[in-house]
Amino acid sequence: MTGAAGASGRSRASTVPALRARKVAAGAEPLVMVTAYDAPGARMVDDAGVDVILVGDSLAMVVLGHDDTLHVTVDDLAHHTAAVARSRPRALVVADMPWLSYHRSPADTVANAGTLVRAGAGAVKLEGGRRRLPMVEALVAAEIPVMGHLGLTPQSVHVMGGYKVQGRKADDAAGLVDDALALVDAGVFAIVVEGVPADLGARLTEAVPVPTVGIGAGPHCDGQVLVLHDLLGLGEGPPPRFVRRYASLRDDGVRAVAAFAADVRSGAFPSAQESYGPGGAG
Repeated sequence: MTGAAGASGRSRASTVPALRARKVAAGAEPLVMVTAYDAPGARMVDDAGVDVILVGDSLAMVVLGHDDTLHVTVDDLAHHTAAVARSRPRALVVADMPWLSYHRSPADTVANAGTLVRAGAGAVKLEGGRRRLPMVEALVAAEIPVMGHLGLTPQSVHVMGGYKVQGRKADDAAGLVDDALALVDAGVFAIVVEGVPADLGARLTEAVPVPTVGIGAGPHCDGQVLVLHDLLGLGEGPPPRFVRRYASLRDDGVRAVAAFAADVRSGAFPSAQESYGPGGAG
């Protein structure tokens, strides 16, 4: 039995129809989604048994060194989606549609999504509610599965005035519920809910027939997602409140490289066992 099947009980690849039916209220197991941006990361999370690998626009910050998600492009996402897809994961590969790739027109949206699908994505994710309905409908008509994203939408950071919890006011919460229902009517198969109070996360989950995947949205969603670098402790500084670190790989990595540097400087590396002998011996 492979690591992936052993970890999660999955014996077959995740599919959009199967994931769409994963409502906890109906007795389903919660969904697990984790980001990955390259083949080694994809193999790691897939062997751990996740259901969905998100090639997120968080790539901009955790891999490319930008301050926000607005600097990543369709070409960037396609490049990293292809690397993830080459690992042949059982998990469904979902690629984020970056800023301005789905804001101009439905035709432009379908063309950009097609680039990501050709790179290896099995679905795409885009942010926003009712104003994105023509884009969602065009993608669904083109037979490209779509995951929605509501609440704190990082591509709208300037409009929101920063990364702030959304839906605290009654009118705002009701608007998010309306947006979620509209996205379902347009054809999304799941909705990421980010940065909302836990009670609103529960309300959204109850309101829609497709699974919700929470990140900073409380424990009552149909699944949860985290950025791989956050859960592995690869980042610097304190993590957001909603992150639980399951490892401290940055600290481990610094210690490992420092030990290597010390061995090189002292002459302890390479040893005779790590060197080749004469005449092809060793």
